[in-house]
Order: sequence, then C-alpha cells, then structure tokens
Amino acid sequence: MKISVSLQARFLAPALLAGVLVALLATGCGGGGGAAKLSANDVATVGDMHIPKTRFEDQLTLARASLKSQKRAFPKVGTTEYEAIKAQAMSLLVQPAARERAAGDLGIEVTDAQVEKRLGEIKKQYFSNSEKKYKTQLEQQGLTETEVRAQVKTQILSEQVAEKITKDVAVGDADVHKYYVANKAQYTQRVRDVLEILVGKNKEKLANQIHDQVAAGADFGKLAKKYSQDPGSKNIGGKFTATEGKDVAEFDRVAFALKTGELAEPVNTPEYGWFVIKAVTDVETKTQTEKEVADTIRQQLLQERKNEVMTEWLTDVAKDVCSDDTIRYQVGYTPNPDPCAAYTSTTSDTTSTTP
Repeated sequence: MKISVSLQARFLAPALLAGVLVALLATGCGGGGGAAKLSANDVATVGDMHIPKTRFEDQLTLARASLKSQKRAFPKVGTTEYEAIKAQAMSLLVQPAARERAAGDLGIEVTDAQVEKRLGEIKKQYFSNSEKKYKTQLEQQGLTETEVRAQVKTQILSEQVAEKITKDVAVGDADVHKYYVANKAQYTQRVRDVLEILVGKNKEKLANQIHDQVAAGADFGKLAKKYSQDPGSKNIGGKFTATEGKDVAEFDRVAFALKTGELAEPVNTPEYGWFVIKAVTDVETKTQTEKEVADTIRQQLLQERKNEVMTEWLTDVAKDVCSDDTIRYQVGYTPNPDPCAAYTSTTSDTTSTTP
C-alpha cells in the first residue's frame, strides 16, 4: 500500500534523482549478525544505530493522517493491509539509517546545525516564517517535529552523497552530437503564427461577442489589448507562435486545424478558459539545430549519468547491508516479505531476532 504524504512531496523529497532514491533505498533487511544488540525500546538496529519505537509510532501516525485525508479507514492490526503499512514504515526507518551508515564511509555527516538551517529555509519559503502555519501543516499531515527533522536530515545527506559521488561525471560534445543525431526527430516540430485573445474562464458570452466583432472586420490587435488576459501577447496585437504539443490540448488542436486566415469559433480550455483564435501563417515544420538544443541535451545526459552512478551506489548499499547481516529487527517488526531476499542467495532464517 503506497501512502501519499503531500508535505514530504512539497519540500522534503531529495532534489536530485527523484524516484531513484525512493525505489532503491526500500531495502529493509533481515538477519542480525553485524547489528547492535536490540534494547526494549528499539524496533530495529542498523549497525550500531538504534531505531526507537517512537519513530515507528510516528510513521503509523503519518499513515493514519494520509488515509484519513483519502477517506479511508486505518486497517486493523494483523490484517494484510496493516502488515503492508508496517513493512513500509520499517523500510522508511531502515532506509535512512543504512544510507547514513554508508555515507559515513564517504566522510559525510549531517549535523544538527545543518538540519536546523534547512528547516528554517523551509519555514521561510513555504510558511512565510509563520510557526503557526507550520505547526498546522504538521498536524494535518500527521508529522511530528522529530520526523520532520529526520526527513530533512535524509534530504541533506542524499544531496551531499549525490554531489560527492557524481562530481566527476561529465558529458562531452561528442556525446551531445551522438544523441542529437539519434534523436533528431524529437526536435522537429510543427509551428505557425496565430492571433489569440485569452478571454478567461466562465466568459463564453464575451468570447462570442469578440469573435463576432473580429468576423465583422474589427481590429484584432485593439480587441486583444482591451480584452486579453494573456500578458505575453495582448500588447503585441495578440500575436503568438504556436508550437504543436507545447500548448493546452484544446488550443493546440484548433490552432493547427485552421486554414490560413481562418477564424475559429471560441475555444474553451479547462486550464485557462475561453480563447478567440485566428490563423495567420501556414503550418511549417521546423527542426531545431544541434546548437539550439545542445545545452538541453547536455543537461539531460548529465542527469542520466548521475542517476546511473547514484543507482549503482544505492544498489551496493543494499547488497552490503543485506550480505553483512547489518540489520536486526525486534520481534514482530520484520518486514514481510524480506526485501533482502533479492540480494542474498541463502535461505537462512531472516525473521525477527531477539536481543
């Protein structure tokens, strides 16, 4: 069961490698030979790191709030649905610990001061430094201060790891050229010039009136300046270069279906409301040059290669903690099925172990 957490999605998810970190760090592992001895207050240990039961309860609180927002009941203990939530909660606790342990081998350590600084930036950006707004959001999401700080620490650590292990990744001109030649078709687009007036939402009557005035010979540019809500085109006579596939679907469909010089019936779009559109030029097919798209290609390839490096590191982390029996679970908290099964070749017992 996947639990959606909008607060984390808004400002706690790592900026680099979106999706990769989540997918490959879901690696809670069985065993216990290399892990610290469990205390009565632990749900698990990862190496010498202890994960307290209070963190597990925070995860369940988070899950309850998420399900409540979806108008879904929290499952009863012992059900398949509950076990799925429990397994996810354990993974979300074990993941950062395994990651932090491996990051230590790279000389990376996130301090409390760094966490507080980042949290201050978050409060400023998303809550205008209002502690009340911040607390209200936490309550709505079911997040505790402890969990927020843990998430912020994980984000910073992920960024620092990514920066360190990908610092030497580069993309040369030959790489850019090779990609451009192989994918030239995606840089070929149909374009045409149109005149457009964005009338706005719930303004069908006004859109029809403007359409009728244009059809009767009124100056499109003057009408655009008077009525259009599009700041990019209203003061230049409603002139707009449409690129197929780049605009909202309804606008795009009409703009490229018109004959040159033809005025369309008013078009309604869910995103922006009503448009009045007139085709000015013929539809042309244009291919962007390699020079025009080189920077975009370079950044795309660079990100892909960084992702590959990070993916390899994350996979190695998962293999190491699983093969070294670095994780020890408290009785009743072992994820089922054990994610380490994908990395271990033996059939040894990987169920919960006692201290």
